[in-house]
Amino acid sequence: MKPIRQVLVIKLSALGDFVLAIPAFERIRAAHADARITLLTTPPFGALAKASPFFDRVETDGRPNSLGGWLSLIARLRSSRFGRVYDLQNSGRTGLYFQALRPFAPSWSGTALGCSLPHRNRGRMKMHALERQAEQLEAAGIWSNSPTSPLSAPAPDISWILRESGNAPTPPATETRPTVLLIPGGAAHRPEKRWPIEHYAALAEDLQGRGFDLIVIGGGQEGELAKEILRRAPRALDLTGRTDFAEVAALGARAVLAVGNDTGPMHLITAAGAPAIVLFSSASDPALSAPRGEVTVLSAPDLKDVSVRAVLGAALELARPI
Repeated sequence: MKPIRQVLVIKLSALGDFVLAIPAFERIRAAHADARITLLTTPPFGALAKASPFFDRVETDGRPNSLGGWLSLIARLRSSRFGRVYDLQNSGRTGLYFQALRPFAPSWSGTALGCSLPHRNRGRMKMHALERQAEQLEAAGIWSNSPTSPLSAPAPDISWILRESGNAPTPPATETRPTVLLIPGGAAHRPEKRWPIEHYAALAEDLQGRGFDLIVIGGGQEGELAKEILRRAPRALDLTGRTDFAEVAALGARAVLAVGNDTGPMHLITAAGAPAIVLFSSASDPALSAPRGEVTVLSAPDLKDVSVRAVLGAALELARPI
């Protein structure tokens, strides 16, 4: 068999999905140790991917928004002469990429109609992302005995992120007080996935009174959420808009607990080792997408019905000793 010299991996979004793809990235790198591996992604994940040990090249224009951009991307994919493509996005968009490369498409792992290495399991979308991607790579012939049964796949190994963040200017916990991370935000267009901010503020007040230091993490647009928390827990540190992915991971490695919504940073934090409480509404299914690690999932169809008392009780039980 002719050796595969050029490999393309496609993973476009989002942060949680990207973190959950790390075991697949690792397996692809191991299977193609001598190949040049390119990742096609989007700008938010370019720096993180370049810092990883899995890729030789990272391209961030995986979602062109114009006809010219589309044509340019397809022409580049065609001219790159990839011998194998691992489509870990498996979206309608990436299926169109495959169709546009026919009739001379490379060997393609995924769900695109007509691809040479199809993931045929019709129940795949009822699998957690970790097991689903492991099964896809098993079907592609590069992951024998893959962990495909429910809850069999371990948490992503992000030790390389923690090494990269070793010199990052992250605020340490105080010498006497353990640190809890609060992640009260999430996608702005999905407010139903957010535990009410007044609940976070009440939880923060109680935890601060019990001797915990608090750090609020989120995007810059979530600064108002941090302000609501600080009104009731004034010693809390607001880092919204001030941390990159590596620094979030480093904070997770040092924290005794994290409490947050179903949002991307929770995947980094739990993979870094922090025990975590993740809050799920009916907008998403934890069986398909929850972070892996020392994780307690609290859920309700409407998150306002998850009480502060319930989260506090879980927090005090889960927080790791210093």
